[in-house]
Amino acid sequence: MYSVNYHRPASVAEAAKLARDDAKLLSGGMTLIPAMKTRLAAPSDVIDISRIAALKGIKVTGKAVTIGAATTHAEVATDDKLKKACPALAHLASMIGDPAVRHKGTLGGSIANNDPAADYPAAMLALGATIVTNKREIAAETFFKGLFETALKDGEIITAVTFTAPAKAGYAKFRNPASRYAMVGVFVARGKANGKEEVRVGVTGAGDDGVFRSRPLEAALAKSFDAAALEGVTVPDKGLMSDMHASPQYRANLVVVMAKRAVAAANA
Repeated sequence: MYSVNYHRPASVAEAAKLARDDAKLLSGGMTLIPAMKTRLAAPSDVIDISRIAALKGIKVTGKAVTIGAATTHAEVATDDKLKKACPALAHLASMIGDPAVRHKGTLGGSIANNDPAADYPAAMLALGATIVTNKREIAAETFFKGLFETALKDGEIITAVTFTAPAKAGYAKFRNPASRYAMVGVFVARGKANGKEEVRVGVTGAGDDGVFRSRPLEAALAKSFDAAALEGVTVPDKGLMSDMHASPQYRANLVVVMAKRAVAAANA
């Protein structure tokens, strides 16, 4: 085992001071620890932020929702306030990995890693969420930059995500049976944005460049927020992922199928 310096800062400010050079932040460790074990990552320092109290917890005030970055998937899945404000997000969290992953993995760690098949990025786009860091606020629309890439800069730490609870939302995914990651996952949300009704659809697991919004599905659902409105609607397969599990054409069809299920769940 190679040498690594372990730090457990008591505050975000202290963690930010340590986050330099090739140091890595550790929250749930669902990606970093396996990467270190296989020598895909060899940081000089590991900064454990999982026990910083300011990074944990879920707050719902009216329709305003704030979730701390170090809040685990299990906590997102079971929080009563969130279940009332946005049951679709709680449902999404309940389907991540297995119990061990859900009790260690965190929302902030997931979106910071931005795995192309992760669940939360689709929700962040569809909910029009804001990613809050120790330095600024970033709209989800501009936060996710591509495969495993985000707008985060050196020394920047995600502290929370915020969003306005939608009128209706739903999530459905077609799981890889081995990893339980989404081969295709679709999060749909209908709510008010900038004073007008808006429908947003976030898609994960399908894009060559990671998570994206589906404009054809949004246009159809804006006319009628019903699964039947998606009959005959197609999603272009250009720019969709091709791998041993599915072709771009197969994923394009799955996007529509999962969207129908997500809308049905939202209307249930």
